[in-house]
Amino acid sequence: IVPNERIVSTEVYEGMPEGEALNTVTFTEVDGRTTLTILVQHTSKEHRDAHIDSGMEAGMQDAMDLLEQVAISLR
Repeated sequence: IVPNERIVSTEVYEGMPEGEALNTVTFTEVDGRTTLTILVQHTSKEHRDAHIDSGMEAGMQDAMDLLEQVAISLR
């Protein structure tokens, strides 16, 4: 963890425990606005595809939509 800048974590997808992913969340502020960037890195295309096929993409989009609503409410 780098405060106010980056969080790096390891994620294990239960459907493919050997398909561990490295997640890097980066926060970049410009002119008082923060951009959130999430990078999910897998060790192989097979593991990446299994993770995507699990439905995680839709779940992640739902989570980001909720986070956006929280951010809007803080204005």
